[in-house]
Amino acid sequence: MKEEVIIRLVSKQSDLPDFHSHNFFHSKEMFCIMEHTPSLEPCMAIAEDGQGCVVAHMLVGVFRHRTLFPPFVYWHGRAYGEGEYDDSVNRDRVFCLFLKAVTDYFRHKRCLYVEFSDLSCKMFGYDGFRRNHYFPVKWQEVHNSLHSVEPSLRLSEKMLRRISEAKEKGVASFAIKEDSPELRQAYRLLKRFFRFKPRRSIPDIQFFRMIAASDNCRMNVTCYKGRVIGVSVCVYSEDNAYMWHMASLRKTHHSLHPTTFTVWSAIDNAHKAGMRHIYFLDAGLPFERSRFRDFILSFGGKQVSKYRWFRIGVPGINRLVDRLL
Repeated sequence: MKEEVIIRLVSKQSDLPDFHSHNFFHSKEMFCIMEHTPSLEPCMAIAEDGQGCVVAHMLVGVFRHRTLFPPFVYWHGRAYGEGEYDDSVNRDRVFCLFLKAVTDYFRHKRCLYVEFSDLSCKMFGYDGFRRNHYFPVKWQEVHNSLHSVEPSLRLSEKMLRRISEAKEKGVASFAIKEDSPELRQAYRLLKRFFRFKPRRSIPDIQFFRMIAASDNCRMNVTCYKGRVIGVSVCVYSEDNAYMWHMASLRKTHHSLHPTTFTVWSAIDNAHKAGMRHIYFLDAGLPFERSRFRDFILSFGGKQVSKYRWFRIGVPGINRLVDRLL
């Protein structure tokens, strides 16, 4: 007979039990960052055995969005991956229990929609998602391998020439910390870059101050004559790098190729840090043609077909979208 596990949800850091974490997106540190950021609310799903020991955990978050046209405030639920599990438990079974609990939590928070991404494999949790009325969207996830071949050897002559020209003109890239004067410039650039992309709204600057201070993250800026023309935010977790946010002044500084320089700097830094892969978290939009995805692939990356799972808070619309897809 299988030993039962107890599922509970924790929304305050002071109530978190003791457990070890290897994945930054499901760590106590990430929970703390979210808890101290306005407009973000963390929720840690905890699974405990009969002795009260934590055997699995999964961090999800609720993000508040504001739109100007039309003026509107809404919430959405978000999870990166399925969490972390002890070898003694059935991952699929416990994940289904987690999913039921956090879906009820999202419903209580009146989230307009919920999104699960970056699952370990395409079919993971399929039955559980379906039972909880999520629908899948095919997604082309993009990543670069950093351990088999020197990343620069994957670049075309055109890419190498652009990077070299930018350096000759005085473009430079470097990491910033929470007290760096460039951080506010970088934050304004991110806000402007994503202001018309509501699904990718940018959290409060406090979020990026704590990210810049973390040993598990690297916030990099691309500068020209003292002005920030590019920014990337990468997470280093379990020997892999994840490009979480990226923005650049690609139109006003086109001749300096800020997007190319910013992405290449992130790849190069991850390689020097000993990461095995770098994943681009929002480069795989589910369209037949995607200029950004094609651009990222030009750095020598690979794409893998996976699912992202969505659930819309209005049941009728959720069922309609599910049928259309």
